[in-house]
Amino acid sequence: MYCIECGQILPSVLTNSTICSKCKTPVATWWDETSKTFRTNRESILPDPSPTSKSSPSGASPFYVEEKERLRMKARVNRQSEEERVFNGALVVLEMHFQRPGTYMRETMGEAKKMVTKTLDLSLNRAEVRETLAKNVDIWKHLQNIFTAAITLLETRSLQKSIGGDGEGSAHDVSESAELILKNYEALREDLHYLNNLLVISRNMLAIKETAQEICKTVGFDREVHRLIVLCVNVTSKGYDGENVDEGKRGRLNEITELYKKLLVTCLQHTHNWTMGNDRFKMSFWFEMLFDDEMKNEPIHEMPPDDLNVEKVHQEVQNWLSRHRKKDPLAAQLLQQYQDEVPTGYTPGPLPEEENWIDTGNIAESTTPVWKPDMQDKFEQDRLYARVSHEIDIWWKKVRDPNFDGWVIAMETVEGAVEKAEACKKNAMHRYMPRSQDPQYELDDQHYDQLQPPPDDASVSPDDTDDRSIQGDNGLDDDEEEEEEEDDESYAEGPLRGLLTEIPNILDTKQIEALHMTVKACIVDSMGSGLTAAGENLQKTRCKMFLALDCGRNLLRELLVFIAVWEQNDQQFIFQITAQIIESFHHNALLPFAWNCLRILKDIVSPAQTVLLRLINYMFRARKDSPIYADVKDYNRDAKLIHFLYNYFRTRVVPDCLALLHAQAQIRQNVRAAADFPVDLWDMERAKDGLSQYLDFISVIAEIPEMRHLLIEWETVYEMVALLKALEAGVARKNIDETRILPRTGPALRPPGSTPAVERHDPPTQDANATQYQDTPHRFPWAGIKIQILIILTSLIAPNNTRRQGPGNPIVQKQLLAHEGIMPLLNCCVFDGHNEYLKERATLTIKFLMEGCKEAQDFVKELVPVKQAQAQAQAAARAAQEASQSSSSSSSAVPAATTNLVDPVTQRPRQTAKAGPGTAPYIANKNAIAAAKAQALAHANESGITLGASDVEKKMREFERNIRSLKVGKEMREREEEANERAVLKAREGKREVKIEFISARK
Repeated sequence: MYCIECGQILPSVLTNSTICSKCKTPVATWWDETSKTFRTNRESILPDPSPTSKSSPSGASPFYVEEKERLRMKARVNRQSEEERVFNGALVVLEMHFQRPGTYMRETMGEAKKMVTKTLDLSLNRAEVRETLAKNVDIWKHLQNIFTAAITLLETRSLQKSIGGDGEGSAHDVSESAELILKNYEALREDLHYLNNLLVISRNMLAIKETAQEICKTVGFDREVHRLIVLCVNVTSKGYDGENVDEGKRGRLNEITELYKKLLVTCLQHTHNWTMGNDRFKMSFWFEMLFDDEMKNEPIHEMPPDDLNVEKVHQEVQNWLSRHRKKDPLAAQLLQQYQDEVPTGYTPGPLPEEENWIDTGNIAESTTPVWKPDMQDKFEQDRLYARVSHEIDIWWKKVRDPNFDGWVIAMETVEGAVEKAEACKKNAMHRYMPRSQDPQYELDDQHYDQLQPPPDDASVSPDDTDDRSIQGDNGLDDDEEEEEEEDDESYAEGPLRGLLTEIPNILDTKQIEALHMTVKACIVDSMGSGLTAAGENLQKTRCKMFLALDCGRNLLRELLVFIAVWEQNDQQFIFQITAQIIESFHHNALLPFAWNCLRILKDIVSPAQTVLLRLINYMFRARKDSPIYADVKDYNRDAKLIHFLYNYFRTRVVPDCLALLHAQAQIRQNVRAAADFPVDLWDMERAKDGLSQYLDFISVIAEIPEMRHLLIEWETVYEMVALLKALEAGVARKNIDETRILPRTGPALRPPGSTPAVERHDPPTQDANATQYQDTPHRFPWAGIKIQILIILTSLIAPNNTRRQGPGNPIVQKQLLAHEGIMPLLNCCVFDGHNEYLKERATLTIKFLMEGCKEAQDFVKELVPVKQAQAQAQAAARAAQEASQSSSSSSSAVPAATTNLVDPVTQRPRQTAKAGPGTAPYIANKNAIAAAKAQALAHANESGITLGASDVEKKMREFERNIRSLKVGKEMREREEEANERAVLKAREGKREVKIEFISARK
């Protein structure tokens, strides 16, 4: 007998305490009846050196080993460390546990659990242990065998497939799956703990990168992790009916679900470590994530087809992976040693064969991309092109920013914007949604088409005018109407495609970090390895693939919605990583395409677009204090993005918002009925959130000195003034007496840079009193919008110096005059509870407007004669009243006090009594006031300010009422005391005067 560790001759009789005299390895583990000795995996029994044996009935020795094999066994030495041996032993036990689930060894499994736990701690705390384990191919192969068996076992214990009409399992039955989980609760809980610990160890082993990554790929462990991700998503995304289970069952189901989530998080972390710093494995992960069985893209609404051949892209990426199979040298050496030992039977099994294997050893990769469209051999065609995908490169040239190579698309003119706004207002009560045909995407057409009239037929297509809100009965029963209301297709049009698309709906902000980090590592330039031999940036290529394929676009939408649902601010980790991902799209001129992909026909600005715009604001806010615009290329890239977003704002957002406000104004003026309002409170909230985020974007751009001139050149003043006018007409102010002093939360108190949770199932609330608009969406207040508009106007019109001293920008001043912006600004000088500090903001804007602008000053001067005419009319009325009282005092029994009496307290002429209705003084006063008003209006008409004059008069009276209501406290008490003293003195003086008059009459 020989020791299998070192080849040393062992004693012929073995006991439980027998050890090898050379390597000191214990060798006795069990008793073998055939050889009448103890046997172990660490020794070999060679009882007979010849192939025949007299003791055997057949005459052949059952333990005969050829001399060649005997010498090889003698030369074989186990050089594994103690940690490797312990972990390998535990893996052998776990492999048998999952492959033979019926044979349960409680004590053995307990020891294996201790070994795994010890190895886990060592892999976390000791780098040399991680490196040693990572270079052991046996360990990786054992892990692959364990997860292959375990995943199959978990599927049978966690998911129950429903049988379709064809007799095959078509989908997962939620209720039966819950019962299945409860039935296998104990086994699932134990197995999920084991698998998570093993996956954490393998994740730590991947920290040494190239060697471990290569071995992981070669043994096929990455594919098992992929299968495990699918299983975890299927289990955690289905949920269960909580109403049909008791508290105890609900607790067990939640526990299993959380364990699956924990395992899913570890899978994502494992994937991140496997792809980190390795372009080949990044592309392999992208290949698995972005392609599914359908091999085609769904058409995007309102956009022309991109003609992307997904099957061809799939083949080209696969060919690129086949051409780049060069392994890490150390990993290749370790794998070859393992492969040589496979025939001996001392390994966990043979290595799997590589899929789509092509021998590229003698094929040189081209360094100069050459595309030959007529070549029939696709592999050779792609090899000569040398880049990842010719199809992706062609697609990118079609969908990138139209102004990428030059200013091809011009900004929509103000006149065109006015026409669009008027067309939307005419159609306001029928449908406020964006138009279906947008030639913005049709680069060969002339800008944008006009609104199409509604069709004559009764059908309503997604591109036609939807007037169902004004039809009393649409032919549906109440149950059908309620069911349609619940089916809100504004977020997703059917099931989303993609391996990772459901993950943002499953995990929380801390758990999902690994997914964001993996996407960032695959597409952000700073995480790449530079250019390839052919001059290709693989990070940029993967970024293009991410938006070119449906699975990537769906994942982007879910990542953006995740930020909104979890209300991530710009200081949190997830928000900042997503901002870097968005900036990588910007560097590839793909943000306009991404913006259009996120559109939803029902919304003016979709929730995902709102979050995207918020991330863009964060990106531009960082530009204010950086010297990035010293590079002309960076400046042009940012300017073109601003151009695209503002063009969209002018042609889509503002016209639709003006249409909604126009509908509110019509209802407010009793022109239309409230029941005709086309949208509900939920849609109004989303429209307001999108508009608010857009205004925040414009305010950020207005604060960047290098970009401010673009807004001035595009006449941003028009949109701001138009929105102010529409808000004044459509939204009633919230007076002081209507303002409740209550603690408020929600979007009304959030800064403009933040975004509310827009993707929740419950409708968003604006403040504590938002429920009052639930049944009256036509009274929606658009809170805070006026403030944002005034901030933009102030930034544009303010002097360019840092202290903001001197006259305002003359160009913006003239634009405000041309668009009749003074009166909307003056209307903002009145208290409005929906817009805090509105008067102060308006005063600052008016200050910069008046300084150095004679036209604005003259306009205000024209409003002064109106007030003077009113004062003259009031003075004439008082004079007429006094004259009539003096003429009638002689015939009165008890004449009133004369007007020339002086109050002894105030030393002012005493006020006369007010004439009653119907008397001659009252009629004279009324006629005088009417004549003065007519004279003032005539003067205003001659000056072209009729509407302004009446507005000023009304606003002044309203302002005075508000001011009077604010005069409380000490001043009011003093005046009350003074009035009381006056009343007492007046009563005393009146008695004395009556007495004197009576005496003189008697005389």
